[in-house]
Amino acid sequence: VELEQVGIGRVLAHSEKSAVYMADGYARVTGRVGVCMAQSVGAANMAAALQDAFLHRAPILALTGRKPPTFRYRNAYQEIDHAPLYAPVTKLHADVSVIEELPLLLAQALRTAVSGSPRPVHLDLNGLQGEIIENALLDAPALPAAELGSLPRTPPSAQRASIEAATQALAKAERPVLVIGTGAMQAGAQAAVRAFAETLSIPIATSLGGRGIVPTTHPLHIGVVGTYSAPPTNELVHQADLVIFVGTHTGDQTTNNWTVPPPGCAIVQIDQDPLEIGRNYPSVVGVEGDPRLALEDLLAATSEQKPRRAWAEQAAAHYASWHRSMDPLRHSDDAPIRVERLCHEISRALPANGVLVADTGYSGIWTGTMVELEHPGQTYLRAAGSLGWAFAAALGAQVGAPDRPVLCFSGDGAFYYHLSELETARRRNIPLVTVINNNSAFGQGLPKVRQLYGNQPGDPDEIIRFGPTDFAAVARSFGVEGIRVEEPDAIRPALDKALAMRAPVLVDVVTDALPRAPEPWNPPS
Repeated sequence: VELEQVGIGRVLAHSEKSAVYMADGYARVTGRVGVCMAQSVGAANMAAALQDAFLHRAPILALTGRKPPTFRYRNAYQEIDHAPLYAPVTKLHADVSVIEELPLLLAQALRTAVSGSPRPVHLDLNGLQGEIIENALLDAPALPAAELGSLPRTPPSAQRASIEAATQALAKAERPVLVIGTGAMQAGAQAAVRAFAETLSIPIATSLGGRGIVPTTHPLHIGVVGTYSAPPTNELVHQADLVIFVGTHTGDQTTNNWTVPPPGCAIVQIDQDPLEIGRNYPSVVGVEGDPRLALEDLLAATSEQKPRRAWAEQAAAHYASWHRSMDPLRHSDDAPIRVERLCHEISRALPANGVLVADTGYSGIWTGTMVELEHPGQTYLRAAGSLGWAFAAALGAQVGAPDRPVLCFSGDGAFYYHLSELETARRRNIPLVTVINNNSAFGQGLPKVRQLYGNQPGDPDEIIRFGPTDFAAVARSFGVEGIRVEEPDAIRPALDKALAMRAPVLVDVVTDALPRAPEPWNPPS
């Protein structure tokens, strides 16, 4: 009741996982804490959904109810211990047993969610639906300061000694490369990255979470690095004699299982969270501090260094050559439609201030390698591994950015997870455009399953193919506009129509399941 009275929007979802994903999308697009709630029996579903936000570093406050202490250890209906469920996917789990604890723990939870590496936090409220806390009275409560709900506005600067060490490392490099990640995006480091790279002529690679830090058509941009990479990016980062990680968790996906860059490569790692520096590449020059401020300080210290123009031009030419080789596929008139053509049309249609939200698996690879983000005002959000995340997260992103057009890119296999939220989109009139890459299969796994069967008798498609489903008709049954696209020339008109409507619209694009997304380059054994 009080949420409504103070003007906080409430969105009823059809599952706890959808609610978390909506809060996740909201948090990522706004830089503010997303809040989701569930009663006790839904706590397990909510915990499972927090995995994606935890991996991506999104600040979320999850609130759940729990049965009173006198019910513990007595086989209470629908009750299990919540703490072990939330331990792997939160920075903080706390029980709120009495009302007097709520103001203190709420402030602590918000502070924890946005500090260091932003991540989810969890408060477990006394009562099946938290009602023991909800219905209690607190005299003159001290509400948490509003700024606790946002990423830090006064971020920490790096120590001068670490900037000097990074300057010396860069002075020795002839082939440096930047690898930009989620932390740089959260720090608002777009201008700092661009100024640093342009001044010193340093190629810019990104993780999926850092995609869009500069327009993908920028001459220094060389694509996404790692396991979801197009071939030239891994090659170029592997050739570098210095890699500067900026707000990037150096996990297996970004580093192609820690082979790109190779062990022994000189590395500078800039991160606000000291626990991330040297986690996977021990011999690094660490710069602890806000990525934006650190890059600005590093640029001031290195601005007299000679630009690496020859290396930058070599890298740009190598990346551009691969990009041109994809032109026949991007312009293919094949039907069923090739996904490369669909990505090309999305690149052309996405408005200059648009938000593109992509699911995991092939949706992440296709959009990470084949969709161009040509404008500085565009935003790219991607699933950190939870199939089905994108649709609900895109609804949350659209609520968080009501004046920006949001486009969701999802495979049909992923969309089945939460298609019930079409009703939520209609009920709340959330003007999200959802594009379904509808190939009636889990396309990423299709060749692997068939390869495992080999020449043996049987039906490999039984465990990898499904449908066909007309999702446009499904959308219309929910009261949402649905557009079916079966020919490549109809993609752009459908996207333009959908974006112009400023209403919930689903564009169902019938594609071919067989084309393979770009494969990453791997170093020789």
